[in-house]
Amino acid sequence: MEKHAEDARRKAMVIDIDMLVPKDHLLRKIEKVMDYDWLYERLNPLYNNKVGRPGTDPVVLIKMVLIQHLFGIPSLRQTWRECDVNVAYRWFLGYDLLEHIPHFATVSYAFCNRFPPELSVEIFDHILNKALNNRMVDPSVVFIDGTHIKASANKKKFQKEQVNKAAKVYDEVLRKEVNEERAKLGKKEIEDKDDDEPPKGEKTVSTTDPDCGMFVKGEHERQFAYEAHTACERHGFVLAVEVTPGNIHDSVAWDAVYDSVCNRFPEVEALAMDAGYKTSWIARKILRDGRIPVLPYTRRHTKKYAFKPWDYQYNEALDCMVCPAGELLRHTTTDRNGKRTYRSTPGVCMNCPCREKCGANGKGQKLIQRHIWQEYLDVVEGIRKTDLGKSIYEKRKETIERVFADAKEKHSMRYTHMRGLARVTQWVRLKFAAMNLKKLANWAWKRLCLQAFGGYFWIFEAA
Repeated sequence: MEKHAEDARRKAMVIDIDMLVPKDHLLRKIEKVMDYDWLYERLNPLYNNKVGRPGTDPVVLIKMVLIQHLFGIPSLRQTWRECDVNVAYRWFLGYDLLEHIPHFATVSYAFCNRFPPELSVEIFDHILNKALNNRMVDPSVVFIDGTHIKASANKKKFQKEQVNKAAKVYDEVLRKEVNEERAKLGKKEIEDKDDDEPPKGEKTVSTTDPDCGMFVKGEHERQFAYEAHTACERHGFVLAVEVTPGNIHDSVAWDAVYDSVCNRFPEVEALAMDAGYKTSWIARKILRDGRIPVLPYTRRHTKKYAFKPWDYQYNEALDCMVCPAGELLRHTTTDRNGKRTYRSTPGVCMNCPCREKCGANGKGQKLIQRHIWQEYLDVVEGIRKTDLGKSIYEKRKETIERVFADAKEKHSMRYTHMRGLARVTQWVRLKFAAMNLKKLANWAWKRLCLQAFGGYFWIFEAA
């Protein structure tokens, strides 16, 4: 075996650090598209340059956090160690080979105490605006979904607490329509119970991180988690994100994400979501805004031999349901939750040959409940069967599902070391900002390469 002729580990060399970073390195691409002047203007008032020792460059601290999220480094401590030995990271920070990298505690303190809480939102919006200015974002079709992030909390350390149940955002609108129907039926109006004690429910609260929520994964596994409710467009750029405890249902957090996206992008034409968002309120709000909701099929939990809900036809003129045997079920009342109750005549159903399939009770009466906004869900079912609905829904796996897969596999978003809803929200938003920045930088680099190749081809043709 031939031995290496010389040990060059201690060999002195004069070299430029810029020569050690490959020309197509991701951080070089990012430097070409990013500008940091606005950050200096934003953060300069937070530093006193006349008293005390000079502070660490705030842009360097932000770059260290971007490095952590860009390359999926689990913690700031590990990021600090990587920056100390990685030449490309030092080049990105603007440090030479011998300068000391800012300590991870300095970075953590700056984001927790010195920088304003809305800085992560401003960084996210700045990167997204750059993508918009480069015409890389197409918000005509938006994909919304949520993914759980394991919290930094021991699932065996918790306590049960009685908490007030939160009111739904559409309670006032629903109550108004319910009272209009009850007035037509001669029923008493449902009054607002805000003055009374709100209903309570039992909640599992972590003693380690009270802001997270118990998430039941599968049949047996339970863990404390947060959920990132996210919206993206067809190219995979994240448009908005809302972080909630892991026990908040997707449909509850939907309004905040929807309003955030549509207020910023009024040109949204269609929204694709999974079955967790298939509610009458969501269908009503999207359709009334003049947009197209694309939602999947949901299986009905009925007996195999029984009639299906769609076997009963709604007669709008008579405001009644028509059973498969042709008999009418009259509208008797509408409850607080917006459910209309339709009942059949016992004397008619008692001797009906379809009674077993119908599921009438022992007195021979069939009862059906239908929501007052059910017609909007019927429209959604019709959209689902169209070619447009099918083509849009098929893209979920290559858009929002791909965003979550990349975030967890490449950017360490399976779990978080942060505690508290505010810090986890900041952490998630910076991670999605880094993912948008990575896509923006790669696309801009490809455009430059294509333009250079096109110019070379034109010169070759002219010659």
